[in-house]
Amino acid sequence: MQYVCEVMQIKDLSGVAKLKIFCDRNKMRICRKIFFYIIIKHMNEINSLLTQYLNYLEIEKNRSIKTRENYERYLKSFIVFAKIEKPQDITLDKVMQFRLHLARESKDGKNLKRITQSYYIIALRNLLKFLTKRDYVVLSPDKIELPKIARRQIEIIEYKELERLLDAPNLNTFRGLRDKAILETLFSTGLRVSELCNLDRYINLDRGEAAVRGKGEKIRVVFISDDAKKAIKNYLDKRSDTIDKLFISLAKENTKEGAKPPKAIGKITSRAVQRLMDFYKRKAGITKKITPHQIRHQFATDLLMNGADLRSVQELLGHSNISTTQVYTHITNKQLKEVHEAFHGKRRK
Repeated sequence: MQYVCEVMQIKDLSGVAKLKIFCDRNKMRICRKIFFYIIIKHMNEINSLLTQYLNYLEIEKNRSIKTRENYERYLKSFIVFAKIEKPQDITLDKVMQFRLHLARESKDGKNLKRITQSYYIIALRNLLKFLTKRDYVVLSPDKIELPKIARRQIEIIEYKELERLLDAPNLNTFRGLRDKAILETLFSTGLRVSELCNLDRYINLDRGEAAVRGKGEKIRVVFISDDAKKAIKNYLDKRSDTIDKLFISLAKENTKEGAKPPKAIGKITSRAVQRLMDFYKRKAGITKKITPHQIRHQFATDLLMNGADLRSVQELLGHSNISTTQVYTHITNKQLKEVHEAFHGKRRK
């Protein structure tokens, strides 16, 4: 027995035609994907403009390929849901319906987080701004309000736990030397994990600094502590490969006595860094979840707790907007703490 999956009128070169797709019960999901693909294929005008916008993001705004892919997913989701064929089809009512859809949509049994919902709306607003600049008569981006997002809660571990994590690698093995250098470098520089993976092998350790290409291809300088320099030097002294990246992925280690060091198989990946972080946090007896990005948070809060100003921390982290850096201020505010200690409870005996 056949079931009608969808029926919709679409415009093509031959005029207006009705499209019917039939499927049986077992092929309903595949049929739905085919249907969406055909809808998008026939939406020539909006697709053309979407491609122009994505090219603009990548070339003129210097956004990464990953950012382009995310924006494409967000915007195509709206185009399919609202059945947009041309820019004028984007109305406030359709946007509100889409927002309601996002709020009720579930993934693996869980609703989309508010912050995730906001990514879709930000992408849509930016597309409308792009079209407005190119003299298309479209819905004003200012009419679309962004959802209010609660300030992100930054989780950090205790300093003693951090010390145990940094001391966890076994320095009698090449893998341990590499992992020690990775952990010390993360805490010393506050690098994003993608930036760490792309560090050049031939950095100048004597100067104790390195140039890093971060988000939006922006270059900033990070500084390497004495502990990190020592760990990197010990690790590099044992390197025998010719790979030009500082940190490398290693083949499975032979645990037999007298075995050769594991073979280098390319630059290290973000996933490999996360795996070694999981391994050492268990070895250090830390029950909290720890990620490479969390070490970046530790770096920022350590600076602030020791009196660094917010602008300096912003530059060291590579944040384009200081409001991003301000999420750390709820953890510690040295000046407020000094005020509290100086003036609170002085009349108590």
